[in-house]
Amino acid sequence: MALKLGAYTACLHDRPLDEALDILKENGLTSVEVNTGGFIPSPHCPVDLLLSSARAREEYLAAFADRGMELTGLNCNGNPLNPLPGVGPKHADDLRRTIRLAGLLGVRHVVTMSGTPGSDPDAKYPSWVVNPWDGVYMDVLDYQWGVGVAFWREIDALARANDVRVAIEMHPHNLVFSPITLKRLVDEGGLTNVGAEMDPSHLMWQGMDIVASIKWLGPLVFHAAAKDATLCPGADIRGVLDTSFTRVPADAPGKVPTGYGFWCNAWPENPAWKFVAVGVGNDVPFWTEFLRALAEIDPDMAVNIEHEDAAYSQTEGLALAAKNLHSAASAI
Repeated sequence: MALKLGAYTACLHDRPLDEALDILKENGLTSVEVNTGGFIPSPHCPVDLLLSSARAREEYLAAFADRGMELTGLNCNGNPLNPLPGVGPKHADDLRRTIRLAGLLGVRHVVTMSGTPGSDPDAKYPSWVVNPWDGVYMDVLDYQWGVGVAFWREIDALARANDVRVAIEMHPHNLVFSPITLKRLVDEGGLTNVGAEMDPSHLMWQGMDIVASIKWLGPLVFHAAAKDATLCPGADIRGVLDTSFTRVPADAPGKVPTGYGFWCNAWPENPAWKFVAVGVGNDVPFWTEFLRALAEIDPDMAVNIEHEDAAYSQTEGLALAAKNLHSAASAI
């Protein structure tokens, strides 16, 4: 098996790129994904410099090659369809710039989210429809899909022109949050260079069968994340569609931005679900089947750990995830 096992370096955002790469190498990881904009900054990728200088691009790629590593993905997760003027347009521009940079660097995949528009042309805020049993929400969805398909046709053309494939993370609060909605976007848009980033964690807490989802999407799976999740006792009374989050103060240290003037909220103390290190929510045999299903689609696919388990430090969680991912790969 030749799957490329690696990590997304956002969990090491407070360390310089060289140090982050050395940590990945210490854990036997050879594939690297870095952030280039969207919700969070890009400390490991000087986008402006790399867009403007061929020499800078050569030196940047050498930092990976010299360690026997490969830059397999640029991550630009955000909401490019957000109607807020300080969010949507910036995220969309970040995505376009990331696609152009990927083409210049020879990086095949850009990871992002589909985004969510407002409910109508005059909406100020994005609006995610969860269950359209009331007919009015079908009108909202018709409008949103019209906006989404038009935008993604443009992005698809840009990706094709730059010989890049865009892998959409199927993430709740986006138009595309499941295999069904991913395929709908591709089919309605007639898209050729847009597919899925198989991050199983968000499908897990929605109750989906991960391996079945991979097989159903087939060649539409371009890229993958190794990220685990588990249901918690709080699900007994909250279900998985829970809104009881609380605001994080504007002056709180370490708050995570999502756009100008907005940042992530605080989870409830007894959540319905949470992210955990690879192997904590689902055992190693599960991850073996996950990797096997991906390898059947593309034996050279990159599978990058995304560490967001608050129970572990940055390096401890990454090391645990890498250990379990290597164990899963060795069992194929």
